[in-house]
Amino acid sequence: MAGFIIVLIFLILIFGLPTLFLFFFTVDQQSVAVIESFGKFQRLARPGLNIKIPFVEGIAGKLNMRVQQLDVAVETKTKDNVFVNVIVSVQYYVLENRVYEAFYRLNDAEKQITSYVFDVVRAKVPQITLDNVFENKDDIANAVKSELETLMDDFGYGILKALVTDIDPNSKVKDAMNEINAAERLKVAAIEKGEAEKILQVKAAEAEAESKALQGKGIADQRTAIILGLQESMESFRSAIDDATSADVMNLVLMTQYFDTLKDIGASSKTNSIIIPHSPGSLNELSDQIRNAIITAQETTKQVD
Repeated sequence: MAGFIIVLIFLILIFGLPTLFLFFFTVDQQSVAVIESFGKFQRLARPGLNIKIPFVEGIAGKLNMRVQQLDVAVETKTKDNVFVNVIVSVQYYVLENRVYEAFYRLNDAEKQITSYVFDVVRAKVPQITLDNVFENKDDIANAVKSELETLMDDFGYGILKALVTDIDPNSKVKDAMNEINAAERLKVAAIEKGEAEKILQVKAAEAEAESKALQGKGIADQRTAIILGLQESMESFRSAIDDATSADVMNLVLMTQYFDTLKDIGASSKTNSIIIPHSPGSLNELSDQIRNAIITAQETTKQVD
């Protein structure tokens, strides 16, 4: 009898403990298990330790309740017939109160989302030129999100965000766009350089005009000073010699300047002046010409008056 009891306990330990473990199972955090009974939906098992009836109930599957991301690459063409690869990242999740629909109504959520993304992108991008595709990528993303929200809600899925993460035209198109951009920048640089050169030329002309004006004023002041000096010299000479005439004074001044010029030429070792045959007596002829010109100018002025 005692041996029978020992054998019975041994059999219970061998076959009972594994059977006991069949009653219990765990569900991970942010996951939901679907329990079926003979192929029919029974209930949902939430995260933690759960109980089921062995051989009667079973786990049909589990759903991930975390936010998931699906990257979809779509090849399409723009309004100006340029083929581009548009990559759309869709962030989606299972709605808490729609787990049944998410598990039973949709066999493959990723394929379904991919199909809708292809449909929306290929309907939206061909209406936009290549340049506007880059500028309006947010509009494309919003159109994808709006379309998916309406359609995927019936299947128990929510759309958190849709992002256009990359727009990749053909390599030849990108090279052409870079060349256009470089040409535009060179054009702007040429315009700016031309404006700078124009400003420099204008400033140089203004400086030259101002310089010439100052030179003219200096020459005028110099001539005025010379005339005043000659006038003072003539008055001093007259006061010293009573019978001296204006012609005598003028001849003396011209003679003095003549010899001063010869002195300056001789003192310079690097002069390139050319001395032609002449004589001091020619100064009389020069003075006569100056005097005659002054007398003629005075007579003409009187006749005009």
